Amino acid sequence: MSSSMIIWGWVLQTLIFFFFERYSTLEGFAYDLLAILEELQVDSCIFVGHSVSSMIGLITTVMQLDLFSKIVMLSPTQGTYLLNDGDYCGGFELEDLDQIFEAVQSNYKAWWSGFAPLIVGGDMDSIAIQEVTRALFNMRLEIALSLAHTIFLSDSRHILGHVTTPCHVILIIRDVAVPIPVSEYLFQNLGTESIVEVTSSEGHLPQLSSPDILIPVLLKHIRYCIRDLKT
Repeated sequence: MSSSMIIWGWVLQTLIFFFFERYSTLEGFAYDLLAILEELQVDSCIFVGHSVSSMIGLITTVMQLDLFSKIVMLSPTQGTYLLNDGDYCGGFELEDLDQIFEAVQSNYKAWWSGFAPLIVGGDMDSIAIQEVTRALFNMRLEIALSLAHTIFLSDSRHILGHVTTPCHVILIIRDVAVPIPVSEYLFQNLGTESIVEVTSSEGHLPQLSSPDILIPVLLKHIRYCIRDLKT
């Protein structure tokens, strides 16, 4: 049986196609995803998402329950909410995020140059960091600041119990953006069958920093169902 792959990305470099109000919530991206799949006449597929795109996949499957046969999440953002909230550990205080927003607005390139080695892993001379840096430096400041607010302040915890699509969660053993203990909230609160695997990769972008480690794990979770992976 033949299969095809659809690569979906965000519009980050032009104001013409970036609608600030629409993309102020993750639901705006989910509506885009639904529109793309409808246009391509895709009735059922496997969704693979990285970081915040994993959360967009969860929102999308709640909107249209039978669209995804499974969701494979790579380094999903911290329990869907990045702010500490009572007993919930998101990893950041509001003051931390205010400092990030201010740094992005005042000197975006300087902020990313310091943040990149932490988030990607390695040093500024690595190919992975250079590739990500080149892409992000092409992003307009207005878009970068808007996305920072959307990503850091979105709270999708309320949808977790409504997810019925099987979820495969792939975590990175050393990921400063998504520490493993923080991701436990996501796994424990999903309303569906799920499985977690921790890889030996480093950094938040293993698809760039260590594809040789990630790809076999990713393909395994795409090809096999949770029942087979647990036996």
